[in-house]
Amino acid sequence: MTPAGRIQAAIDLLAAIAEQPRRPADAIANDFFRTRRFIGGGDRRAISELAWGAIRQKLRLDWHLARAGAPGSPRMTLAAHLLLAEGWTPAALAGHFTGDRFAPARLAPEEVEAVRRLAGQRMIHPDMPEGARLNLPDWALPGLRARFGTELAREAAAMEVNAPLDLRANLLRTTRDAAGVLLAGEGIAADPTPLSPWGLRLPERQPIGATAAFRDGLVEVQDEGSQLIALVTDARPGMRVADYCAGAAGKTLALAATMGNRGHIVACDVSAARLEGAGRRLRRAGVDNAERHLLESGDKWRKRRGRSFDRVLVDAPCTGSGTWRRNPDARLRTGAADLAELVVKQSAILDEASDLVRPGGRLVYATCSLLPEEDEMQVESFLARHPGFAVRPLPALWAELRPGIEAPGQGPYLALSPASHGTDGFFAAVLERAP
Repeated sequence: MTPAGRIQAAIDLLAAIAEQPRRPADAIANDFFRTRRFIGGGDRRAISELAWGAIRQKLRLDWHLARAGAPGSPRMTLAAHLLLAEGWTPAALAGHFTGDRFAPARLAPEEVEAVRRLAGQRMIHPDMPEGARLNLPDWALPGLRARFGTELAREAAAMEVNAPLDLRANLLRTTRDAAGVLLAGEGIAADPTPLSPWGLRLPERQPIGATAAFRDGLVEVQDEGSQLIALVTDARPGMRVADYCAGAAGKTLALAATMGNRGHIVACDVSAARLEGAGRRLRRAGVDNAERHLLESGDKWRKRRGRSFDRVLVDAPCTGSGTWRRNPDARLRTGAADLAELVVKQSAILDEASDLVRPGGRLVYATCSLLPEEDEMQVESFLARHPGFAVRPLPALWAELRPGIEAPGQGPYLALSPASHGTDGFFAAVLERAP
């Protein structure tokens, strides 16, 4: 493809994403390229970099476009990205917006004027409000400010950097060292993660799915922070464990490994499609101590299994604010109304899942959110409703699990962030039912 053709394809991809504002951008991109198989691998990467660069900066680009009196259309969003982030000149932009075959249409007079106003501007402008300056949505600022205080700018900057690719060695089939050697033999260099005892880190995304290590179930893609949620769940061989919001079973796989395939895990979810995908992953990983259960309205399963599990993990649905460096479109898809709805849903899920915990057992509440409303405040509300539970402080638990390594916590809780720990943002509270 020509450079102009790549620009037009990136505009088309941005338009497809704008037409489905509630759907994850990576899923839309997968469909976009699947229906355009004529686009080769190199062109696909270039188009994706253009589109994701614009998405990552869209809060700022929208501010600039509004200030220049231009619409926030996919076409002008990409033009603004090229001018402000890539350093293009108006002449270079006009040289690609030619209207030739496969190229974007010529710039209209009002677009030319907007380009003139944008030219030479810095992406971060001194007149920007705090949200645009930090590249954070206004609705999330109060919670993030409460979380990070004077460190907010540093954490916001870390949320703009491309995330590394973390893998988890599947201890049912290999060791971390052996998995690293196998990957190196396939030309992929990976370093051990500093906090997770199972993790391997690649500095950037690579086609892991094509490696023998992945095909044979020796490694799984999983952020180090997510691995630590499984670690603090502390599921041991012979236990009965429920992964109450299992999704595609990423944490179920990690729990099965810590249990050495001994004991019993129930992976629960409200989505049959997600559980179907989980089944394929469990088979590839060699997990044979897990069953899947579809949670449905009126289902009496929870009542029948009441107070029978040693560990219950609730990886609750949340805003995903901790994953914004990895999913930059999520900060655009989520709003204050979503947060309010999720807080209610998290509370109900916690109440349901707590019924499954045996006396002396543990309920682990986790999110990939950085917002106190979904984290500490949710736990405090739960404890007020359920006085039979108490927090098991992270420092003592962590000393048992990772002796000699400082606990990545905030008070009694696991609290991870991109700037402080190099992981996605995660929160976890370990709650123990009284014997």
